[in-house]
Amino acid sequence: MTKKVTITDLAKRANVSVTTVSQILNGKDDRFSEKTVKKVHQLQKEMGYVPDFNAQSLIRRSGRTIGVLVPNINNPFFSHFLRGIESVAMDNGYIPLIFGSNNNQKLESYYLFESIRRAADGMIIASAISDVSYIDNILNQNGIPYLLTDQAPVADGDQVDVNNYHGGELLANYLIQKGHQRVTVVTDQHPTLNLKQRLTGFLDVFRSHGLSIADEQIVETELTKLGGYHATKQALVHNPTAIFALNDEIAIGLYRGIHEAGLRIPDDISIVGYDDIDLTEYVTPTLTTIHQPSFEMGESAAKLILKRIQDRDRPFQSVSLPIELVERESVKNINS
Repeated sequence: MTKKVTITDLAKRANVSVTTVSQILNGKDDRFSEKTVKKVHQLQKEMGYVPDFNAQSLIRRSGRTIGVLVPNINNPFFSHFLRGIESVAMDNGYIPLIFGSNNNQKLESYYLFESIRRAADGMIIASAISDVSYIDNILNQNGIPYLLTDQAPVADGDQVDVNNYHGGELLANYLIQKGHQRVTVVTDQHPTLNLKQRLTGFLDVFRSHGLSIADEQIVETELTKLGGYHATKQALVHNPTAIFALNDEIAIGLYRGIHEAGLRIPDDISIVGYDDIDLTEYVTPTLTTIHQPSFEMGESAAKLILKRIQDRDRPFQSVSLPIELVERESVKNINS
């Protein structure tokens, strides 16, 4: 078995002390000659020396890591969200530990313990955790600050907010303006707070116009493309003129189901989604949806948790990010 290269091996090859190597590799190279600095860095590359992370963590009493818990890594929305976190974390010398929970309580607990065990300095939780008090207790006992966002429930602490209720309002007003009164909604079987807010905003606008959406016009499925596809038959039962999919993944699954049912979008039925993932511009017809600034949400969450790591006693901060309706080709104006 190949022996791991140590800092002592590197120091011997460079003919300098271990302390010298350590200081040069930690950015304190202004204390040494340009020749020595260049030699140490060159030998580091040649020998493949990587500083021992565990030893550095013990010295710093910090893992320089941020635990990130999301419900679905495969969803493009969370891919952009994670990229936002990564950009801020890496600029500040931190590494994100990314976990996908599938909103499963057993996985949530497992990944929380793993984050603690691997010396995470803070946690960003975008998953619909089942027990906030449990999360609060275990993280606080281990001195780990955390931030809840997106699908996670609202709790005291730093927050990144996008107005899901208003997003539902925007879509409802848009469909009503286009003449759609007979609408089906396709949502999750176990809707999280953000999804409930979208639906409430949508329903409130319809009620304010004297229009009602009956319970049987609200179809529950999984929050995935496959879930949308499987929900198609039930979504079409009441012959709606339009369907509101609570996220774009569901909407894209509905596209396939609607096509297989022999219907055309938007000529026979209109559809709107939510999130504005990349695929919405590549399906045919392109999907009208609500744009959520997923990358900026990740950036803001990372900035807030890093500030909290550096100052545990600072007042709670809240960042509100704008949403907008993106009109494309999936809705027909039936007023005429």
